[in-house]
Amino acid sequence: MPEICRFLGIVITMYHREHEPPHFHARYAGHKITVRIADGAVGGHFPPRALGHVMEWWSLHRPELVANWTLAEEGRELRAIEPLE
Repeated sequence: MPEICRFLGIVITMYHREHEPPHFHARYAGHKITVRIADGAVGGHFPPRALGHVMEWWSLHRPELVANWTLAEEGRELRAIEPLE
């Protein structure tokens, strides 16, 4: 499970050769969600505060997420993305 970022107890991952549409996974305190990179659509449930942190991080790092999705499709090593501060 390629971890690309970790902040405030939230772990962000992206898998190699994953299904479309481009997305990433987030885990926090037993909760799991997926977030579509293009528009931020969320699948699953997160505590509201943690979800807010993930969405803020997503909005700041969309270009890096798109680049990592391309790397994942090619089976290449993913790049770490800066955490939310």
